[in-house]
Amino acid sequence: MTFEQLGLSKPLLGALASKNYTKPTPIQAQAIPTVLTGRDLLGIAQTGTGKTAAFMLPSLDRLTASKPAFLKPGQIRMLVLAPTRELASQIAASAEAYGAQLKMSVGVIFGGVANQKSIRTVQRGLDVLVATPGRLLDLVDQRAVDLRNLEILVLDEADQMLDLGFIHALKRIVKLIPAKRQTLFFSATMPKTIKTLADTYLTNPAEVSVAPVATTAERVEQQVTFVNQAEKPALLTLFFQSTKIDRALVFSRTKHGADKVVRQLEAAGIAANAIHGNKSQPQRERALGLFRSGEVPILVATDIAARGIDIPGVSHVINFDLPNVPEQYVHRIGRTARAGADGIAIGYCADDERPYLKDIEKLTRQKVEVVPLPAGFVAAVQALKSLKVEPRRAAQPQQRNRRNESGARGHASDPQRFGLPRNDPRRDMPEERSGPREGGRSMRGVPGAARGPVGNPVRASAQSGGQQQRHGGQRPAGEPGGRSSGGRPGGFRGGRRSGQRRSA
Repeated sequence: MTFEQLGLSKPLLGALASKNYTKPTPIQAQAIPTVLTGRDLLGIAQTGTGKTAAFMLPSLDRLTASKPAFLKPGQIRMLVLAPTRELASQIAASAEAYGAQLKMSVGVIFGGVANQKSIRTVQRGLDVLVATPGRLLDLVDQRAVDLRNLEILVLDEADQMLDLGFIHALKRIVKLIPAKRQTLFFSATMPKTIKTLADTYLTNPAEVSVAPVATTAERVEQQVTFVNQAEKPALLTLFFQSTKIDRALVFSRTKHGADKVVRQLEAAGIAANAIHGNKSQPQRERALGLFRSGEVPILVATDIAARGIDIPGVSHVINFDLPNVPEQYVHRIGRTARAGADGIAIGYCADDERPYLKDIEKLTRQKVEVVPLPAGFVAAVQALKSLKVEPRRAAQPQQRNRRNESGARGHASDPQRFGLPRNDPRRDMPEERSGPREGGRSMRGVPGAARGPVGNPVRASAQSGGQQQRHGGQRPAGEPGGRSSGGRPGGFRGGRRSGQRRSA
């Protein structure tokens, strides 16, 4: 089958030809004809299967057919909601590329950038707006966005939306848009919560699926090595010293852990960058740019920061920490073996992570190959012990209370504020809680504290050229724990303080 046979218009076919796309992927072949008819759609597909084109190509075709002579200020015709900044940026870039010959106006908004810049993006009206929920509701509250004439609503990575606690935001957004609309849901997994959400917001939807629910990519070779937690850095260092890679994504369960991995690799002379919720938007973009170009081929990430990263040529995914929620494993290894390529997923499993591995194998319905510790491992452990790994720098007192990007006074970067010593295990809690949340309240056991580890900011990677960053009590946009809308997951109890803005 070809794109011509799917019924797309000539301008879209021309855009696809310019990218040398001639044959649709399975999800595209199933979804495009249905979306062109205007019917609601529930799509189940893993990352890297072409989901963005599956909903964007036919939607642009439909928008072109009904394009008005002019748009009202703030008017939005198609809204795509994404859980993270990186995914939102990626979707917007694809929309601009596909609609290059259609003269479609495309914009993207998310937290971590100046609010006025977001307002300028939408003030003239847009055919397509890609947004994170929190920042969108910021603009709704400021009456900068008009959703009353919305024609198409898309939720991408819907399962992750719910995992991050965006359900309250979604409920509020749906109340602001017309009941008569086309709604498209795409998800990598199909838990009962997604099915319930689909039944609530979709009208007689068509269901398309290109893989069994929660299965892993078929072209990914999966391995696991059992190793003590303290010896994982040596195993990782030895791997990069002895293995040729194109690009490798290393997953850490925590932000502090991601930065620590980078420092340990740098001490061994291995260039790497980290990307997580404490990094500013410029830092994140720079780290992704260096990773995409291959200049720094190792990127250490947390689950939320890596969601939406669509970079071809990722040959290896390394689970430095196994995820405590098995569905995250599916998302992680889906970063490799994309667009028909092969990939390798390697897991490092400590004794206390064996139950996680068991859950992963149960979910994916397959055993992961066990690989023994490599030759030279003992020597690598001793060599790493002899290296000097620079400690994290503490924030200066006068900078701990500086205002962050969204205008709120930060304080969670000061561990002593809540009486947490440097060796307190709560400092190294996971960046995000992957399971369902209860009413959007913090589950950390630190009363009133922002979700996430309470610790000092970290030194930016030397390779990234970043400056030392210190963040306040809020998370950057598009991630859990920030001041998003509705239930404001991870926010301070009791709602917003006066004069503070939500950050998507």
